[in-house]
Amino acid sequence: MWEQVPADSGQVVVVYGEGPDSAESVVVLYQKRGSLWERTASWPGHNGRLGWTTDHHMDDEHSPVGVFTLTDAGGSLEDPGSRLRYWQDDNAFASMLAPGEVHDHDFDYVIAIDYNRVSGVPPFDWSRPDGVERGGGIWLHMDHGDGTSACVTVPESGMKTLLRVLDPARRPVVVMGDRQHLES
Repeated sequence: MWEQVPADSGQVVVVYGEGPDSAESVVVLYQKRGSLWERTASWPGHNGRLGWTTDHHMDDEHSPVGVFTLTDAGGSLEDPGSRLRYWQDDNAFASMLAPGEVHDHDFDYVIAIDYNRVSGVPPFDWSRPDGVERGGGIWLHMDHGDGTSACVTVPESGMKTLLRVLDPARRPVVVMGDRQHLES
């Protein structure tokens, strides 16, 4: 997977899934210092309830394996100092949850993963260039302690760090998948 990281990228968020069918993962931030990659932070995380797939479809409860750009962020809370373009809209994010849902803070902060989405628009924009059946709306967002529909979760401290550190000038990407895919 590292071979797929664009040469001009200076920041990589790697999501190491525990296994192909596991919802457990570790999220690691790497930053390029000169010609070397330095591990600068890591957090426990979660991914799709049913693990990983190289053929993601809407509602399959798997996270897609691959390398994707990170260009846009947002949330129901005010911008904590994001370097990525940030859209704060409590109503847009709240409408994605049922009232009183146990995961009602998931979207306090999100970073859109550019899988089947148009970059440069709010994370809650539902345009799907490859069609709705290919899924989309996949984000890094606040952790709730278990697997997701397809997103990757990070604890609040990690989300704030990522929002403050990821710099569009450094062309950040996420590399994600189970360890077998990432290490092959």
